[in-house]
Amino acid sequence: MSADPTIDPRFAQLADLLRERKSTIADHEFRDRDAVAHLAALQSVSERIMALHLELKSGISAKLDHYLSNCSFDKALDFLEGN
Repeated sequence: MSADPTIDPRFAQLADLLRERKSTIADHEFRDRDAVAHLAALQSVSERIMALHLELKSGISAKLDHYLSNCSFDKALDFLEGN
């Protein structure tokens, strides 16, 4: 049985992390100002996404697991947002 994304607060946390990653990627000013720190921020949020994926893995839908396993993070966020 899949965990319900509308009930489990970890799904909100996952969506927040996916948004943070997307925002970090889009922050060209940060990247241009300090490429090393920008890459470190991107790596940090990506690692937190992967850790939370592992924590949730046994209770999520096959589709969400597929998106996260294949680093299709925009698709994972769309899935969580019901798009």
